[in-house]
Amino acid sequence: MYVCGPTVYDLSHIGHARSAVAFDVIYRYLKYKGFNVKYTRNYTDIDDKIINRANKDGVSWKEIAERYVKAFDEDMAALGVELPTYCPKATETIKEMIDVIQTLFDKGFAYALDGDVYYSVRKFKGYGKLSGKNIEELESGARVEVDERKEDPLDFALWKSSKPGEPWWESPWGKGRPGWHIECSAMSQKFLGETIDIHGGGKDLIFPHHENEIAQSEAATGKPFVRYWLHNGFVNIEKEKMSKSLGNILTIRDSLNNYSAEAVRLFLLSSHYRSPIDYSQESLRNAEAELDRFYETMERMERDWPDVVNAEVNEERKKLVLQSIINAMDDDFNTASAVGFVFKEVSRVNRLLDSAKTTGVDKEVQEVLPVIRAFFKEVGEILGVFNRRPEEYFGEKKARLVISEEEIKNLLLKRDEAKKKKDFKKADDIRNELDKKGIVLEDTSKGTIWRIKAV
Repeated sequence: MYVCGPTVYDLSHIGHARSAVAFDVIYRYLKYKGFNVKYTRNYTDIDDKIINRANKDGVSWKEIAERYVKAFDEDMAALGVELPTYCPKATETIKEMIDVIQTLFDKGFAYALDGDVYYSVRKFKGYGKLSGKNIEELESGARVEVDERKEDPLDFALWKSSKPGEPWWESPWGKGRPGWHIECSAMSQKFLGETIDIHGGGKDLIFPHHENEIAQSEAATGKPFVRYWLHNGFVNIEKEKMSKSLGNILTIRDSLNNYSAEAVRLFLLSSHYRSPIDYSQESLRNAEAELDRFYETMERMERDWPDVVNAEVNEERKKLVLQSIINAMDDDFNTASAVGFVFKEVSRVNRLLDSAKTTGVDKEVQEVLPVIRAFFKEVGEILGVFNRRPEEYFGEKKARLVISEEEIKNLLLKRDEAKKKKDFKKADDIRNELDKKGIVLEDTSKGTIWRIKAV
């Protein structure tokens, strides 16, 4: 599997997170199903955008690239994204790019102009087969580089001659650097071979990037390039397309400053990866609330019935419960349905626990609780959410509190005293004060339990 990674000239935004998390789950699930997956996700660490940012900041292009590779890796780690098998940088694969360009040149698919090398689009008969675009209807300049010297306006750069002050590498056509499209063809071929099973990326990459990858790769090798193309949908911000012109670019770090990484990940998985998804404060609060509900259920299971939860698991019953998740994931990696099934089981557990409080533990409770706990663990491995201990989850939330645990305990004591004196107004005032500070109270037969509500 090959997935197009970031061009490292700035902090990664929530759209990058969507792609990374979607393909991380696909990677996890394929391994869960027993496949030996070789997964490559690249860094584009040389590009016009990187050079422009370096000039703007007054530093070298290499410093910019290294800074934002590091930032991207930190963001991915925060979101629980597993490292791919290979994470090559474009600048580490220059030789392979030159080799592919030379092959295209030798086969008549490329031509040189004053140190630049262009791909001759019309010589590749299958151009447009991924995007469905008709080559005769494509307008020059819309999504391809405009250069009056080219033989055809649709032709795109494979190699760019160096300009004063720009980085360069030696090549048969003179000093220069690779075009963007050739990078992925060369890197996928180096690490995964001439034909790969899955190629992924954002929907915006279908044309021209992935279309050009097909043209380059298949012209060079004479073999099919990709068996399955997977493209994730866009992220809209408050129902508007995310774009620099609107000034609504939301970085991953912006999001993680306000919400837990697990909530961001759950939000991204709550829609099918191909569908557009709308990022809003409400949707993130809902994701936090769902996580609270999940971990409260886990905590309740382990607190109230520890011996039952830790009993031997009925493997056949676990398989039956897991089948709903497997069916969802086998249907084009439908994480939205998988998440829905998890919360269906959360509701079932809470009904059983409510019943057990009044009637005691029956055979159904004894069999179901260990199964559901094991089910949650396996789903957590597949989705990369629901996979922490409740105390770890709530401990992280406590760290974000604006009130100390000691203050909470003191207010609860005052509330208990007020209730004993039948001063219910004061008791309600304390509850409301805690609510404003993100603390929810639940009065039970064993006393008052407090928890942290979603942001």
